Amino acid sequence: MERVCTLRAFLTGIFFSILITFYDHISADINAGSYLAIDHMPVAAISIFFFLVFFVNTILKRIKWNLAFRPGELLLVYCMMLVACSVTEMGLGSQILPIISAPTYYANPNNQWLSLIVPHLRKNLVVTDPQAVTYFFEGLPKGMSIPWGVWIKPLSLWIPFILIFYFCTICIVVMLRKQWMDREKLVYPLTILPTEMVQEQQVQGKKAYLPKFFKNPLMWFGFGIAFLAGTLVALHAYNAMIPAPHMFQQIKIFRGTQNLAFRVSFPVIGFVYLANLEVSFSLWFFSLIFQIIKGVFNITGVSSTENIGIYGCAGYAIFAHLGTGAMLAMVVYSLYIARGHMKDIWRSAIGKATVDDSGEILSYKTAFWGFVIGSIIVLGWLVYSGLNVTIALVFYLFALIIFLVLTRIVCEAGIPTLVATIISSSVVISMWGSKHIPVSALVALGLTYVYSADLRTFPMAASSMSLKIMDKFSFKKRYLFWAIMAAIFVNIVATMIFMLKISYKYGGINLNSWFFKGGPQAPFDYIADLIKNPTDSNKIGWLCRGIGLVVMSGLMFMRQQFLWWPLHPIGFVIGPVWLMDQLWFSIFIAWLIKKIILKYGGARAYEKSKYFFLGLPLGLYTCAGIWVIIDFIAKKQGNVIFWI
Repeated sequence: MERVCTLRAFLTGIFFSILITFYDHISADINAGSYLAIDHMPVAAISIFFFLVFFVNTILKRIKWNLAFRPGELLLVYCMMLVACSVTEMGLGSQILPIISAPTYYANPNNQWLSLIVPHLRKNLVVTDPQAVTYFFEGLPKGMSIPWGVWIKPLSLWIPFILIFYFCTICIVVMLRKQWMDREKLVYPLTILPTEMVQEQQVQGKKAYLPKFFKNPLMWFGFGIAFLAGTLVALHAYNAMIPAPHMFQQIKIFRGTQNLAFRVSFPVIGFVYLANLEVSFSLWFFSLIFQIIKGVFNITGVSSTENIGIYGCAGYAIFAHLGTGAMLAMVVYSLYIARGHMKDIWRSAIGKATVDDSGEILSYKTAFWGFVIGSIIVLGWLVYSGLNVTIALVFYLFALIIFLVLTRIVCEAGIPTLVATIISSSVVISMWGSKHIPVSALVALGLTYVYSADLRTFPMAASSMSLKIMDKFSFKKRYLFWAIMAAIFVNIVATMIFMLKISYKYGGINLNSWFFKGGPQAPFDYIADLIKNPTDSNKIGWLCRGIGLVVMSGLMFMRQQFLWWPLHPIGFVIGPVWLMDQLWFSIFIAWLIKKIILKYGGARAYEKSKYFFLGLPLGLYTCAGIWVIIDFIAKKQGNVIFWI
């Protein structure tokens, strides 16, 4: 057994899981700067981990070797930070408080929320005290204390539900871990950087103070390029005379109706370089195909008037439904090829185990029945919030499908930032039609935006990557489950407290404009529009879902049957989304360079070159992390070094 889940590693992980709350929200809210916990490879986790490994642990080694953290301990701390980042900002922390108070604050005669939304809300799930909500968004008068009491009741109902929902997704990750890692052998590109950062080396029979990763000149070359670019951007924000590199350009195509973006993202280039060539090729190829189709639609007048909200493929409902069908096909096929493993899990669940699950963070029996019982509780809560049983079931099913598909793509493609073509609530509304859904259920679907809408990060993907990171270590894996859940819980609590403090101090509307203005109003504007303009079940949507399912099935069949087939299905699943419009060029760069290196230099040249590409995201993330502190001390706002 290796030293991994030690008390000091656990407590260090808890400390940093709490620290991430302040680190991230100072940057995103107070500084109006970089987003440190917005994606699946968060700036906060990597920059703190760099500080811990490169500085703190090296100093501990020089003081006394036994004081230093072992690689397994360091990676446990990283995994706890990773899951903490998945809930502190975009995943939950920046969403929940503004959304559950938005109906009280933003309701006015123009949007008609007072008649359309407010009467149908489950009052225990929202904050209804008008004074407390006004001060939350606008700031407390001097001398007044924070009205903690009005928030305790709704949060005491929300937080247990969220934890159980996350637990259910972790149970799925546990049940699929062996299939993904051992049988399908997914690459998990986003796990390579932290694991490389802790690999120790020996020099003349003695252990070196620094891991070999930090002695690689190619890594420092990539690090330096990205760090310098980020520094110039930061200095330009202080003094416009200092030139900043232009990392983004776009051109108009299709008679000016479509923008073709050329964005250089160091993290995307660095991580996608580590993915398989067929995966990276398919990502940029399908993105360009869908952009061409969008342009053709624009100039020929082909469009859909269906309102699916602002997330996913907003404005292109046809593509949203194609993606829905594709995701459904992907999940069904994934479960089909895992049917042998699923049978093993079922036998374990009924007490007839034929496989050893001691290497999992939960036994298969616990994971299976935990998922079943947890799902029943989740469905009961959804019904309590205002959904009927059928709608709750369909919503929950598609939410899990979307979470699972995005997790799979993160683990296979290494894209640090991505979203689905549609969100679960919009799938339900399109399938039923708003006229056939009770108003109370529509409003309850608006509340689901707290945890299932802006899905750029979430604990399911973070947990899956954590299992991969810790897989090579021999220790009692059950401890890892409790470390993950503890990190999630303490970060949620810390985030709620800190968000309330800074909101009442500065006024939420003076902090991050998206999280306090645009984001909280979006779900209820959408629902209000559906109530005022009732829709029927969208037949075109059903047709497009069917087409997406058939095309995706065909792509998966071709890839399974023919080795020469060049297109990977996941490119089709997320090809139409706006983030792919932004990232296709960076993915293309990574694909092209890797293809050239493998062709002319072989696997050995690739293995050497990967350190340069690992240095790119590390350099930019470290730069962004440092400037958070500088900007806070200098009281500088709007210095955004990292966003995408």
